[in-house]
Amino acid sequence: MLRTATAVVAGKTARALARRRGGGSAFPGLVAERIQPRILRQALAGIRGGIVVVSGTNGKTTTTKMLVAVLRAHGRTVFTNPTGSNFTRGVLSEMLPQLPLSGRLASDMVVVELDEAHAMRFIDEVPPTHSLLLNVARDQLDRFAEIDHTADLLARLGTASTEGVVANADDPFIARAGDAVDVPVRWFGLDESIADRLPELTEHDARFDDADTSARPPGPGDARLRPRDERAFDIVFDDQVVGPVTLQQRGLAAMINATAATTTARLLLGDAFDAATTATALGEVRPPFGRGEVIMVDGQPLELVLVKNPAGFGVALSTYGTTPAATMVAINDNDADGRDVSWLYDVSFASLRDRGVALTSGVRAYDMALRLHYDDVATERVVPDLDEALDRFVAAHPDEPKRIFCTYTAMMALRRTLAARHGLAQFGEDGPA
Repeated sequence: MLRTATAVVAGKTARALARRRGGGSAFPGLVAERIQPRILRQALAGIRGGIVVVSGTNGKTTTTKMLVAVLRAHGRTVFTNPTGSNFTRGVLSEMLPQLPLSGRLASDMVVVELDEAHAMRFIDEVPPTHSLLLNVARDQLDRFAEIDHTADLLARLGTASTEGVVANADDPFIARAGDAVDVPVRWFGLDESIADRLPELTEHDARFDDADTSARPPGPGDARLRPRDERAFDIVFDDQVVGPVTLQQRGLAAMINATAATTTARLLLGDAFDAATTATALGEVRPPFGRGEVIMVDGQPLELVLVKNPAGFGVALSTYGTTPAATMVAINDNDADGRDVSWLYDVSFASLRDRGVALTSGVRAYDMALRLHYDDVATERVVPDLDEALDRFVAAHPDEPKRIFCTYTAMMALRRTLAARHGLAQFGEDGPA
């Protein structure tokens, strides 16, 4: 007991100091863990409503935010990691302000997004009751190695879940992982009327004869996404329809995330699940930090769009790149982005050809401009410094909408600058994840 109390106090102190200095999201968790190595297990020992791990290559932050919003709308108290720190120690750091000296978290449910690799560390300490498996795509190959490794990590997460798994029926890697678990599985996917959109959303493996979504007919508790337009859609269960749902974030990827969150919420809540409450809650979720977030700059919208791998960039271009706007692309290759940016050559930038790109920026600004050149996309300027690039971009296009496609650390840097200049909430202040 004394050791746990000491760990909680030390972690809280470290967190306060780290926040005062503007960083260190995982450091307080490390401090607490060093003093009491099993503090995470102790903290979650009293959770009775479910411990859910959300993982996959794309959409973790958005889906987690949606799921938490739906559960809270149903009256549940939910702990989550709202700043998007998806490492185990980052989760612990977020938990510290809510921990009493006993080290036991008081909450009905826990919903955390976890990086695929760090999910393994989490399940070593705390077996989740449920997991939500989103998708598998090539991402940070310098860290995760081949895509098979990522798929294996997610399969292990599903196998570790003690009560249920929610899985993407349309992702062949996830479908194979879901078929291998021993607990009940609920599937989400696209309605067969839009199955032709699957190639832009999923990775496929030539070693397997992967069937399309129609080969797995929906069963009890499974959901299918049926769009109405770019923001409105229905989530169709065998005995219930949730909808129409109208999101603040546009695009098919956001709708899929909402369908995944709704399928999970229905599994967790059982008979308490209410379709109207769910539709309202989803409609009130603001786009997470940099995931299609719109910031008003001098009377014009500036849209921040996070991109980090071929599948995600392709979906972003098809979702956001089709409406008129001046475009900037900011590419970094820091650790959090992935050091290898050769993945840019697996993305087609043809949709930017007519208008061109106003600026490329970031550590790999020149690499990005070269990549655009190979797709016959003109780049007006190359400005590696992000703040200088932002100033030039805004000044050159004062009277029109603007859009910035950016990797993670570039997005964070740009968002901090925009927050300071336009009075926006800083990272973590409003639970943007």
